[in-house]
Amino acid sequence: MAAMATVPSYTPSLWVRMCHALPRLDLTMTMRDNLFIPDSWEYQQTLLVLSSLSAIALVLSLLVIISFLIHYCCCRRGDRSDGSEEEEEDEEGSTGHGYGGKKGRGICCVTWMSVAAVTLCCVAIGVGFYGNSEANDGIYQLTSSLLTANYTLASIDLLVSDTISGLQLSIAGPLTTMEELFTGSKPYLVSTRNCRRLSENVVSLLTSLTMVRSSDGGAWNSSNSNGDPPIAALTPVPPSMAPTVAPAGGVMPSPFSPGWAANTLMVNEDYRWLSYVLLLLLDLLVCLFILLGLAKQARWLLILMTVLAWLALFLSWGSLGLETATVVAVSDFCTDPNTFVLNSTHFNSGTSLDVLDYYLTCSRRMNSPFQQLLTQSQRALSSIHTHLSSLDRNALPQVPKAEKSLREVQQILNATEGNFHQLVALLNCRGLNKDYIDSLKGLCYDGMEGLLYLSLYSFLSALAFTAVLCSLPGAWRSFPSDTEEYEDSDSESEDPFTSHQDSKRFLQWQPWL
Repeated sequence: MAAMATVPSYTPSLWVRMCHALPRLDLTMTMRDNLFIPDSWEYQQTLLVLSSLSAIALVLSLLVIISFLIHYCCCRRGDRSDGSEEEEEDEEGSTGHGYGGKKGRGICCVTWMSVAAVTLCCVAIGVGFYGNSEANDGIYQLTSSLLTANYTLASIDLLVSDTISGLQLSIAGPLTTMEELFTGSKPYLVSTRNCRRLSENVVSLLTSLTMVRSSDGGAWNSSNSNGDPPIAALTPVPPSMAPTVAPAGGVMPSPFSPGWAANTLMVNEDYRWLSYVLLLLLDLLVCLFILLGLAKQARWLLILMTVLAWLALFLSWGSLGLETATVVAVSDFCTDPNTFVLNSTHFNSGTSLDVLDYYLTCSRRMNSPFQQLLTQSQRALSSIHTHLSSLDRNALPQVPKAEKSLREVQQILNATEGNFHQLVALLNCRGLNKDYIDSLKGLCYDGMEGLLYLSLYSFLSALAFTAVLCSLPGAWRSFPSDTEEYEDSDSESEDPFTSHQDSKRFLQWQPWL
């Protein structure tokens, strides 16, 4: 937490602190610390232990369901033996084809239990849709910030490459021509050579500053196959067009590329979002068809929904295990992200810790690690401008042929100074630090909240389907069989005395007939 004290724009949320405070046990039931070290096998063991809690809950739910099934199977034989004794009492207490007495009360209890379980499942589905949307919003903000940071880094590399190529073009072209023209005038020749020396010095300084990325990392590379910077001027592209090609095999590039991370997250998030939508729709269809089967007393529909309910039960507990591990890992990272970034070799490979710390904290008390380099470059460019102004005033009247070369050098110098001012603004920590804070807020606020809602959805849906699987056998057993309905309908339609007596009573009740 000491590192995050220097970042006033971000503080870990209450949920992050609560999840981070959970005790950690490895596979040997030994207490471990909760530092975010995803590459460590000990840390991965703690996540596996937390995920296994959902497996234990799945076993308990299976035991509960099996106990209810055994209860129904054992009680069915007792109901058959007691049914003949209570049949007359149920018929006296019932009207029409309904149920009465103990049997009616049992059927009503089982039916309402199924309806309550389905209602709980529908509530869980609503929570799941909200959590899925929140998690998607958080990942979208994270990827958007990473793309913006990638665009900034690409712009820095392009400006440096453009400046270097312009200065080398002036060294190889017009400055060389001016040296040849000023061969007979020593003062002008010295000024021209000073311009060459200062330009080479600026090129050397900017070469050490350029943020070059390898081509497989998905960022810009400012040198060609011969090791020389390209001559053609380069123009930055919008963030959506920034090169973010993922390396072969999906291995994280070194050094870390924000564009590669954004592309990877977007692809994985699309699959995650679609998977949860399909799971939620499956749960919703199961709940709706269970209600339809109870209303229509369709045994075949309830049997089919029972099979799908078993599938939804396993998926709910499985998703809860993955969500638990993800929530805990995200909370560990969000508690102190600076420490992980500074200690990770993927982030600091090829980049000094001072530069990383400058952009991560962006404190006013910290000096830019590029300040001395930029100051020396600015002084060198000013000196070049001074030498060119002196040559313009003094040398051109004596050597008119040097005017074209001098104007070309001045034009390149003006473009170089414009690029340099943009470079100074981009190298300031405020832009990249804002992207860093926005990415943290997207992941640790919206993303974390969405994952918690999804965990709640998985837990509630698992409980709901456990209750459904416990109550459906009782509801299915209470439905009248096809043979009973057929016998009842035949007995009523084929009894001539009953129909005759009913018609006679109806005629006697009508006074006008």
